[in-house]
Amino acid sequence: MNRGVTTYHQRIAQEKRALIVAAATALFLELGYDRTSLARIAERSGVSRATLFKQFPTKAALFDAIVTESWSTADEENPPQAGDIVDGLSTIGRRYAELLGRARMTDLFRIVIAELPRFPELANAQFSRGKMPYFESVRGYLLAEHEAGTVRVEDVDLAATQFLGMISNYVFWPTLLVPGWEVSAERVAQVVDEAVRTTAARYAATGPGASSAVGVRGGEGAEEGQALGRG
Repeated sequence: MNRGVTTYHQRIAQEKRALIVAAATALFLELGYDRTSLARIAERSGVSRATLFKQFPTKAALFDAIVTESWSTADEENPPQAGDIVDGLSTIGRRYAELLGRARMTDLFRIVIAELPRFPELANAQFSRGKMPYFESVRGYLLAEHEAGTVRVEDVDLAATQFLGMISNYVFWPTLLVPGWEVSAERVAQVVDEAVRTTAARYAATGPGASSAVGVRGGEGAEEGQALGRG
């Protein structure tokens, strides 16, 4: 099979996968996770049952795909380089705000919240496949800055949680509670900028914000970081 034909088949498979994920997300919101069958998802997406079962043999596998794709970004494989904390955090902050601004992210959280009493495994999937990997990427960046001497961070878990929280608490969480909540692009940029300024000032390697003790917590601190990442 030549490359052109292979590329064509890959594109068709990706398009069908996108249709399946979109249909599943919509049905989970409309009917609930329990009442949504794979057969109904196949019908809504316009693909055959065989095609759907080939890509997603179970409903849990399909939900895992929704989580993974909701948290994925085009730039996730290109983390900012250590050396300039303001520039690096600005890049991370903008990416995070864009990620939280997607409609599918809000949909994902609504599904998890609605189904949590009966299907706690959905929340576990959301945490382990989405939230925590993203949190670890931010934690890793702050650790790299600490090791480079750009900042002095006693607890990278806490620093990462606080930085992301300053952004999500304004641009994302109200969308789940307040009908019609919208934040302008200008306001989002201001929120990110203030989060960057606050974090950079707090963990500056020199000056009033410098920490007297340095080090990265391990052991119990790593477990606590997992709890913080849930925020």
